[in-house]
Amino acid sequence: MTQHNYSAHSLSRRQFLAIAGAVPAILAVPSLSHAAEAQPTELAAKTRKYPIGLELYSVRGQLAANLPETLRTVAKIGYTVVEFYAPYCDWKVPYAKEVRTLMDDLGLRCYSTHNNFTSFKPGDTMSHAIELNQVLGSRLMVLASAPGTNGLEGWKALCGRLSTAVTELAPHGLSAGFHNHQAEWVPLDGTQRIMDVIAANTPPEFVLQLDVGTCVEAGADPVAWIKANPGRIKVIHVKDWAPQKGYAVLFGEGVSPWKEILAAVESVGGVEYYLMEQEGSRFSEFETVQRCLESWKKFRGEA
Repeated sequence: MTQHNYSAHSLSRRQFLAIAGAVPAILAVPSLSHAAEAQPTELAAKTRKYPIGLELYSVRGQLAANLPETLRTVAKIGYTVVEFYAPYCDWKVPYAKEVRTLMDDLGLRCYSTHNNFTSFKPGDTMSHAIELNQVLGSRLMVLASAPGTNGLEGWKALCGRLSTAVTELAPHGLSAGFHNHQAEWVPLDGTQRIMDVIAANTPPEFVLQLDVGTCVEAGADPVAWIKANPGRIKVIHVKDWAPQKGYAVLFGEGVSPWKEILAAVESVGGVEYYLMEQEGSRFSEFETVQRCLESWKKFRGEA
């Protein structure tokens, strides 16, 4: 299949998101799974095992060099779900169909994607994103990072646009959501954090995709956040953080209270699947995500 170059792979995630003007977002959806299989919620209810996937930014260097081989390796490692990030928006529909065919062959599913803000505004970009997500089998378009937004009224205006996008995407079998970073945990007026403003000014079906690492780094309580927003944490980015090493730690090596987080999100938050995410570690990209998955399975008692 034709190769597409991800020029953003040389940038840090923060730099890439700033340049792309993307906003982390995820909307709650009736079904995040491929139509031919049980919904993740149904799967979880029957087996108490939640799908574990990979945010492909974790292997951005490999993805830029060879997307098909990257997907093959990710599937071989043992991930069952992938989340594409903003550069996928540059694909043409025929290429997206090739990617979908490969994922089907590998047993991979794409339940959600990370998108730039333009994908949530009416126009050609939104129409193209909708078509790509339908081809990939995605049911959730997440705003990867907020565009330049200032003050309470600015954030409320952004929420208004995202809330309208929920209605606009619904006829296409899609929903929307938001992915947090450190900045969204900062109070706007001394009392209201940006995340509180987002939660209060978007509909209940709007997904609040929790990036655990950035939440913990900002000093926020991820368990309290989950409990304060029941049913809205449909998917979590499983990323750890440690005071001295930052994000350069594998799953379980940081200070995130994973036992309490998973208990809260599975009993209250409404999680349907998890996505491992890595900024980078002392190991190569593939070895990093493999070691993280091994640690995850041991932690979950699935090894």
